[in-house]
Amino acid sequence: MKKILMFVAVLIFWTGQCIAADLIVFSGAGLMKPMEEMRQNFESNHNVEIDVHYGSSGEIFAQVASGQPCDILIPGAEKYTQDALKNGWVIEETIRPLVRHIPVIAVPKGNPAGIKSLDDLARSGVRVAIGDPKAPAIGRVSKQILIKNELWENVTSNISVYAPTVNQLLIYVALGQVDAAMIWGDLVTWAEGKGKLDVIHIAENRNIINNIPTAVCTTAPHMDLATQFNDYVSSPEGLAIWEKWGFERWRP
Repeated sequence: MKKILMFVAVLIFWTGQCIAADLIVFSGAGLMKPMEEMRQNFESNHNVEIDVHYGSSGEIFAQVASGQPCDILIPGAEKYTQDALKNGWVIEETIRPLVRHIPVIAVPKGNPAGIKSLDDLARSGVRVAIGDPKAPAIGRVSKQILIKNELWENVTSNISVYAPTVNQLLIYVALGQVDAAMIWGDLVTWAEGKGKLDVIHIAENRNIINNIPTAVCTTAPHMDLATQFNDYVSSPEGLAIWEKWGFERWRP
């Protein structure tokens, strides 16, 4: 009972914090760096307060599904926006293309395990980390890539950990706790990984590249401001910030 009451109290507090904000954004955790820069810019220019909740794409999708207050949805993959559209949770006319999420293989600096391609993830003794296929977008995509290349069954025996967010995968590699992890290529610009990892690119014909959109929620508590922020993150100024943090512009 105490645990239930504590959970309810935390939920009420979090909901109250969201309602107090001028704008509520649900964003994929792997988008944190550019999102924080754009949040600060928008707050300064409009004299408002934005609450950005970061989580795995599966987590923020579930929160929208449960009816939690949300103005803007920016998950780590287009699939979640399309599913939200099918359920009537986002406004179709507000969906804006942003950037691409490109999976890569990250290894500790110096590549001690000698990873050269996807095939090496199935090699005996290699410690692999991937995102939980039911949580972050990178987890679902990593599994799809391995299945596409007929490697999933062989790699699963090497998986040391299924991470809840892509941010955690970056930390595992940077600390040398695993030999390889599949992450988004843009994360290599983050301070947490700079100088601590190397990147193995996946051939495009073997890869699965995600597009990231933004959209306004149908029940947005702050519709006018939500529309302005939605336009800002997809504007030339916003896209320049995405590119600064290692993202490539959307390709149809």
